[in-house]
Amino acid sequence: MRATPVYLQGRMALRVVLAFAAAYVLSYAFRAINAVIAPALMADLHLSNADLGLLSSAYFFGFGSMQLPIGVWLDKYGSRRTESALLMFAALGAAIFASSSSLLGLWIGRALIGVGVSSCLMASLKAYRVWFAPEKQSQLASWMLVFGTLGALATTVPVAMLLPLMGWRIVFWLMSGLILCAALWLFVRLRDVECEMSQSSGASSIAVADLSGQSKTPGYRMIFRDPYFRRMALLGAIHQGGFMAMQSLWAGPWMTTVLGLSVDQTSQVLFAFNFSLMLAYMVLSWWAPRYIAYGQRSGYSVLGVVTAGLTASMLVQVAMLLLPYAWSWTLWIAFALVITVTTLAQTHVSLAFPPAQAGRANSAFNLMLFIGAFSVQWGIGLLIDIFSSLGWDASAAMRMAFACYLLLQLFALLMFIAGKHRTAPVLNESNTL
Repeated sequence: MRATPVYLQGRMALRVVLAFAAAYVLSYAFRAINAVIAPALMADLHLSNADLGLLSSAYFFGFGSMQLPIGVWLDKYGSRRTESALLMFAALGAAIFASSSSLLGLWIGRALIGVGVSSCLMASLKAYRVWFAPEKQSQLASWMLVFGTLGALATTVPVAMLLPLMGWRIVFWLMSGLILCAALWLFVRLRDVECEMSQSSGASSIAVADLSGQSKTPGYRMIFRDPYFRRMALLGAIHQGGFMAMQSLWAGPWMTTVLGLSVDQTSQVLFAFNFSLMLAYMVLSWWAPRYIAYGQRSGYSVLGVVTAGLTASMLVQVAMLLLPYAWSWTLWIAFALVITVTTLAQTHVSLAFPPAQAGRANSAFNLMLFIGAFSVQWGIGLLIDIFSSLGWDASAAMRMAFACYLLLQLFALLMFIAGKHRTAPVLNESNTL
């Protein structure tokens, strides 16, 4: 018989959350920093828009390429061992990036950073899935994104202030040291928690590393074949992955090229944008568990909220395209507020599969997000260069590239709505979807 699950509470629960949060703050900082240092990179290395998109997307390439093995490692070896080991690659990548003078060297460094931080969110979600009660999952996922957005905030005004003083290379050397500290903290501080939870609840039921049941655990083929998963994956890749591409790179060039803002003004706008995003995640962490509990009683749909939120985000983006004026940076604040509904979709996927498959399910979905982020980030750069080669000015070329991406979002949302009959394998569509 399976042992009754025992969940973390109190100081031990806080220790776990903070350990994963520290690494995720740095992961998000690495992801978003290119939006601020892009002008310096382009000037120092004479990069084109396509080069910049390719360089920035190296993070997503490295990140995405690790998602499938990470799912296996998380289910087999646990979150603590998997994440702390991979973070060493992030430290190495940051050091290579800081010391390189060629596009190839920078690309390799950034790809290694992506590899190194590729488990930061998935490791935390796996640990939360087995160490915390099911009703806490959406709240914990939202809080992780709050911490991640703190990392994005740290790469706006603070980095913009540091760049003239020390340059982007020293910034990356500092980040290399910080990620090493995060790896050590995670590995040491969670060792006692992992042992205590295994002893108190039984390794077969709730331990992070369930080695005994690996041969019986279904693999990725079942997950990718599931109609529900494919429905959610397309939406996540285009909408959530595309937003990651915008936040981590193209938001900055949009402010300077389309809206005509200075670098200092852009850093301030990006700070406001990420701060608003953080507040939205905080509100979501409070609201989501209450809405889900209410929806279970009343039959309201969580994925209906996702559909409404993404529709609103597309309308905001239409306004951004039609109003290329300096004051329209405020529309990016509205964009940040509504796009957070994608977190509900990611949590939905995590809960839709049993705990023994949580690592694989989360990582498979995250792989789709980063395929989308990589494609959108590089694709927008390519489209900008194509339209520029046709004689369009820089502002018009960027707006047209964003318009193409908006059409892709419309397609993904329509496909999501059309696939409403594809229900989750574990969750009951009638009371939780």
